[in-house]
Amino acid sequence: YQKTLEDFRIEEQQSLSTKQLNQLRELTWLEQAYNLILLGPPGVGKTHLAIGLGIEAIYRGYKVMFLAMGALVRALNTQDITRKSQTIVKRLLNSDLVIIDDIMYMAMDQQEANLFFHFINQLYDRTSIVFTSNKGPEEWGELIGDPGITTAILDRIIHRVEVIHLNGDSYRMKNRSTIFGSISVHE
Repeated sequence: YQKTLEDFRIEEQQSLSTKQLNQLRELTWLEQAYNLILLGPPGVGKTHLAIGLGIEAIYRGYKVMFLAMGALVRALNTQDITRKSQTIVKRLLNSDLVIIDDIMYMAMDQQEANLFFHFINQLYDRTSIVFTSNKGPEEWGELIGDPGITTAILDRIIHRVEVIHLNGDSYRMKNRSTIFGSISVHE
């Protein structure tokens, strides 16, 4: 989806100031290979903000890739057997900014956790990663399964990270449309 920072409704997000949004827009964190973790419940603008930052980075000449966590795991799992997955992984590894949407939305088996660790390790200290998640890093271990791999992944991600907590009501629910016009569903 084409979601720009100009379209981001900062007034809907009490936990992020205009000043902080402008600091993110400057992309100094990207130049310094910092990671961002955008945390919060569904519908508060995590993905919109991540995409907006990615588009801003593209405008400034950075190579950016966006992938949902499920698609990333599929690409990592099948990179040895499909050319499409090989191409996706190669592009991810050659990016300046990788955006992983809905990280830890699904549990990983041991092989997937290993692949994810090696992927993060290859990006470590040279590529910025933006993660969106409704679970904090302290909860990621239950989905990765292996405590050792979880610690190694988090060690690399959190070494240089800014965690941004977004909160509030779901924008989708507040602004949902209905096929019944102005008639309430409860009537």
